[in-house]
Amino acid sequence: MKYDEKVTNRMKRIEGQIRGLLRMMEEEKDCKDVVTQLSAVKSAIDRTSALIVSKNLEECIRQEQENGQSAEELINEAVSLLVKSR
Repeated sequence: MKYDEKVTNRMKRIEGQIRGLLRMMEEEKDCKDVVTQLSAVKSAIDRTSALIVSKNLEECIRQEQENGQSAEELINEAVSLLVKSR
């Protein structure tokens, strides 16, 4: 599956957030600030996961239908992946 530049840029921003979070922990920043940043990272990852699924679902459905898998099965699989990520 090919990932576009927007998705890879999102992942690079998340990587930067995690580095910043590690720096905060090394500097023994306040727990509230660390937890706030953890929540922001989790939210960014969740949004990126949803974006990947939504942008590529149609492509996946077309490819898998050629292999005999139904669209309904693929949609259920995509929803399951999103639920697992939460």
